[in-house]
Amino acid sequence: MQRLTGLDASFLYLETSSQPMHVCSIMELDTSTMPGGYTFDRLRDALSLRIEAMPEFREKLANSPLNLDHPVWVDDDNFDVDRHLHRIGLPPPGGRAELSEICGHIASLPLDRRRPLWEMWVIEGVAGTDCHRDGRLALMTKVHHAGVDGVTGANLMSQLCATEADAPAPDPVQGVGGGSGWQIAAGGLFRFATRPLHLANAVPQTVSSVVATLRKVREGQAMARPFAAPPTAFNARINGRRNIAYAQLDLEDIKKVKNHFGVKVNDVVMALVSGVLRQYLAEHNELPDSSLVAVVPVSVHGKSDRPGRNKISGMFASLQTQLSDPVERLKAIAEANSVAKQHSSAIGASLLQDWSQFAAPAVFGIAMRLYASSRLTESGLQRAGSAGSAVLAGL
Repeated sequence: MQRLTGLDASFLYLETSSQPMHVCSIMELDTSTMPGGYTFDRLRDALSLRIEAMPEFREKLANSPLNLDHPVWVDDDNFDVDRHLHRIGLPPPGGRAELSEICGHIASLPLDRRRPLWEMWVIEGVAGTDCHRDGRLALMTKVHHAGVDGVTGANLMSQLCATEADAPAPDPVQGVGGGSGWQIAAGGLFRFATRPLHLANAVPQTVSSVVATLRKVREGQAMARPFAAPPTAFNARINGRRNIAYAQLDLEDIKKVKNHFGVKVNDVVMALVSGVLRQYLAEHNELPDSSLVAVVPVSVHGKSDRPGRNKISGMFASLQTQLSDPVERLKAIAEANSVAKQHSSAIGASLLQDWSQFAAPAVFGIAMRLYASSRLTESGLQRAGSAGSAVLAGL
């Protein structure tokens, strides 16, 4: 068995009926290039072979009532790919609107925690074509955030795909094995007993990060403050329904803007997000005088030696939505991002992992109840800004 880290497990504890914590992706496949033609059975068989080399897709959660620490991953001895791979067809005409509707519904459904935490939906009839002859199909994948972050999720998807047709399947890889209830409880008791040691190790780095932050605040070189953004219509209780929309941008166009103004690609993307949010709020007569703030996830893969599947940190970024001129806004975002990156670098890459590891499951439960009762969503951080900037995971 393999125990979840505090950061991995936090995505389980923070999940509610209105706040699912799975990560979704949608791919569109051209079936006309498949040697021998497409059939669902062939796709299922190919997927089954690749999953033999991907133990993460064959592992499920396990726990014990006596466990004082986080749950564990164990091999699912009854794993059946048919419980995870589903097949549906789009109603005609099978366009983007129909695809958005069905994918939004799929994204709203929680994953079954009794099984490995992923699903794959084969959606046939895209653009009203016959995928068995010369058409296209969509592939929607859902994986729980407890098992992947942006980098690990991309790595898993790359293992599912190949760059050439009929590429041989990779060699099988063994899983993490099993674990009985008493083993889970015994391991949890040991980790609970050593938790003060983890705290002692985290305190010096925390103190150093606090001192560095105070110094940067004093010098005016700190990132945007959390919970300091103005309230907007986005700060409201959310329900379980999900909607999906699409946008397509040419990377070369973004690079032209980047090169012209001497900024980064992520600066341009954030400026686009900021502009759309500003326009939306202005059209609804709700544009605040001060800027919205986004949480930008930052990968710490390669910078942190801590275990776990989620290796992320984050920074608070000002979207400069108070500026009407798009050029001024882009330059202000680039400058603020530069400051935020330096501030983020001054904070230990593993600090979030260390503190979430120290926190017991009950702490997360208390935090969620406080969050719900105080309705922090109405007082500060902008959900829309955070969601719009989630694409900047590599910032």
